[in-house]
Amino acid sequence: MSVATAEFPGLTESVGALTAEIFPGSRVESLSLLGQPTESPEASGKACGYGVPVCITLSMPDGSTRRVVLHTATANEFGHDRRSDRAAAALLAFDTFGSIPRHVPALDVGVFTTGGRLLSLRQASELYVLTGYAEGTVYADHLLRIAHTGSLAEDDLARSGVLAAYLCDLHATKLTQGGAYERALRDMLGSGEGIFGIVDGYPRDVPGAPPGRLRAIERRCLDWRWKLRDLSPRLARTHGDFHPFNIVFDERSNLTLLDASRGCQGDPADDVACLALNYIFFAFDAEGAWAPLRRLWYCFWKEYLDRTGDQALLDVVAPFLAWRGLVLASPRWYPRLTVASRDRLLAFIEHALATDRFDPAWADEVFT
Repeated sequence: MSVATAEFPGLTESVGALTAEIFPGSRVESLSLLGQPTESPEASGKACGYGVPVCITLSMPDGSTRRVVLHTATANEFGHDRRSDRAAAALLAFDTFGSIPRHVPALDVGVFTTGGRLLSLRQASELYVLTGYAEGTVYADHLLRIAHTGSLAEDDLARSGVLAAYLCDLHATKLTQGGAYERALRDMLGSGEGIFGIVDGYPRDVPGAPPGRLRAIERRCLDWRWKLRDLSPRLARTHGDFHPFNIVFDERSNLTLLDASRGCQGDPADDVACLALNYIFFAFDAEGAWAPLRRLWYCFWKEYLDRTGDQALLDVVAPFLAWRGLVLASPRWYPRLTVASRDRLLAFIEHALATDRFDPAWADEVFT
């Protein structure tokens, strides 16, 4: 089937410009679709794929014919729902095809511009993102001050309330994208930045976190995935990495956020757990620090639950607490955490995982 039609306006011209760079003097003769999924009565008939390649037939300067194939990816729920997923797959193909004997070569990798042009990235190295700059102080510095002074400043309770209110507004936008909630659970558990990846980052001889203990936490989290995977109505807009180093307050306590992650959709419990657990974590920094940070812990939970009425969050938050707790207990991320503090933090998340409904009051047990 020819695709040099209105179905793909300008594709022949765009492909011609690109292939002329790679094969000087070449000219596009035709384009055709390859490997379209077809209905088949056989069990082996393939019903879908990850994209429909386009075969490009070129006339070469010496009169010969050469064929190359343009691959694109389509969005689907098999880990290709985000544009970044599809970009990663394309870059990985370009980087690895040549390492496999007798594999077709990867000649180029690039992007379609908004104007329909093909922009090559074959000379690219690492990608970058340019952002604005947030004036102010990261929230972690406020928590560190509270831990070491043992007291709250005038605006500290107000900041905790602002954070809870912000999350309430953020999570009020409910989403319905098919497969996205299950994807968020998979990312929590199995991604390189998720539970499996974080656990793999632990050295084998970490005091307070032996392999058997980490393995048991992993297993419990896997059980929790099966408890949560049918709760897709909970899918909401999220930040995805709502910890104190990604939160900036200016001198008037105006809030700016950094580094939203994981597609910005998931269970609201993730954002809540990510921030709340840090009130416990920063209390490990100094003797008596839990007394003031305890007030922020309870203020944050009360404000969020009162505003949203989402009491069901307490039924689902355990594996998200485990994920974030494993990060905080990791010597790769926080090498100065004491063995006793690591043990108490892991015991806290083990308690949460072993119980059907989380109770914020359990935090007091960490410091008794």
